[in-house]
Amino acid sequence: MNIPINSTTWKRHRRLLLTAPLALAAAAAEFWAVRAPRSLHLPPQQRVVTINPKIGIHTRLTGIGDEGYIRRTLEQVREMGARWIVDLFPWAYVQPRSRFGFDWTGADLVVRHAARQGLQVIARLDIVPQWARPRDSNDRYLDEAHYADFAAYAAAFLRRYRADGVRHIIIWNEPNLAFEWGRRTPDPAGYAALLKAVYPRVKSAVPDAVVIAGALSPGGDLGDNAEVRMGDLRYITELYAAGAAPWFDAWAVHNYGAQQPHDAPPAPEEVNFRRVELIHDLLTYLGDGRKPIFITEGGWNDHPRWSAAVRPSQRVRWTIGAYRMALEWTWLEAMCLWQFSTPWQARTYQDNWNFVAADGTPKAIYWAVRDYAVPIDLRQ
Repeated sequence: MNIPINSTTWKRHRRLLLTAPLALAAAAAEFWAVRAPRSLHLPPQQRVVTINPKIGIHTRLTGIGDEGYIRRTLEQVREMGARWIVDLFPWAYVQPRSRFGFDWTGADLVVRHAARQGLQVIARLDIVPQWARPRDSNDRYLDEAHYADFAAYAAAFLRRYRADGVRHIIIWNEPNLAFEWGRRTPDPAGYAALLKAVYPRVKSAVPDAVVIAGALSPGGDLGDNAEVRMGDLRYITELYAAGAAPWFDAWAVHNYGAQQPHDAPPAPEEVNFRRVELIHDLLTYLGDGRKPIFITEGGWNDHPRWSAAVRPSQRVRWTIGAYRMALEWTWLEAMCLWQFSTPWQARTYQDNWNFVAADGTPKAIYWAVRDYAVPIDLRQ
């Protein structure tokens, strides 16, 4: 049956027919824009000149998006004589909408500029996108149902950046803290299961990848039944009891000196710089002493009014002493202290972890490390 269409209706239908493709094209352009490769302004290839190849630093660059700032920061890192950087590459940034498709824009900026500066990137992978966690959870909540999705992200990350020299990935951050484990009681068996899900997927994609576990909050139990933090030494023991040993290649340590010198002797009840020796001894006792250790956070704070800080002169001496000590620890691959800089001022003690101020001005600690690591006769 033919239904007559008056002129007004026809005009409305014609307008829809004409505008629908334009609307679809605009939506598609918006959808793909974040996925399109960004043209980068990369400098000529550089190389790191240093007398200590274990010197590293923790940067805070992913998510900034300012290519000029990222380039200047990484130039300063290289000029300081650091060969390694650690940076966070959040899963939530790369797959914000679903498990299908990737937005590599921010990661490309950091990785490719780091590669041009001759730096070795250690990529910390965590932060869960909203689609992969319960509605009322925090962004550290990763349940076992999404371990395979996270493993797919880790494998895709290394596939993309292996040509840029990236081999090292840290799986999660401080899983012995309730907050970092999604506001849940720390669970070594759960973390062991995560490593088991990630390791074969990553190795299949990039056989020479280095999967790094650990990066625990240093110290003993906190809270009733370790509900706030499970002590690092206890956590390691239970992780091995859960069968995690085959599923990682190296161990990461957060190694803060508190208010003690770099060479203060270690003890289970102490949090100081040489606590890493206790961790190495424990790994050896558990039959895994051959695996290298990476210090991926650590150092001292020199804020003038924070009760846990040290004097600036102490920070300088102890930091140089720590980098020198790295050469003595044959089982240590790299020492990446916290932290190089941030593009903002917190106006709290947090600013006094930095080696470089928010405006790019190097602090005394920066010049001291540079003077140690890059003697004048080696400078270009």
